Amino acid sequence: MNDAALKSATQDIVVDEVFPHAPETMWKILTTGTLIARWLMEPRGFAPVQGTRFTYQTKPAGAWDGTIHCEVLEVVPNERFVYAWKGGHESNNGYGSRLDTLVTFTLAKVPEGTRLKLVHSGFVTPTNDTAFQNLRDGWRKVVPNLSNFANGPH
Repeated sequence: MNDAALKSATQDIVVDEVFPHAPETMWKILTTGTLIARWLMEPRGFAPVQGTRFTYQTKPAGAWDGTIHCEVLEVVPNERFVYAWKGGHESNNGYGSRLDTLVTFTLAKVPEGTRLKLVHSGFVTPTNDTAFQNLRDGWRKVVPNLSNFANGPH
């Protein structure tokens, strides 16, 4: 058996959109707690500062209390924002299974405004297939609508 066969296969969610706004505007949408609460979930303890630990709360399942534990890993203003996204419980199958992933937002200035690429990576197959499907569907709805928060109250 080779090394590749010993490793668990993973899959990533990728959403790539162009918005008619400056990178600074899109950055604010991605890194302002009150705005994140409007387009995703309320982040508790959030600050866009490397090393900050924060949580989201979602629907509990089985032995998992529904808490998503996050840690800001990289902050490059107006360019790149990365955080860990961990949750679930090892005794759960399907929804609420153990999850240890990364969320990466990359911003690039383009003639039309800003290209935003989201990569939510590290979903282990088949253990995280339910989370992958749910989050893929969610990110595909959420990311294209981020423009709705460009001119709203902050």
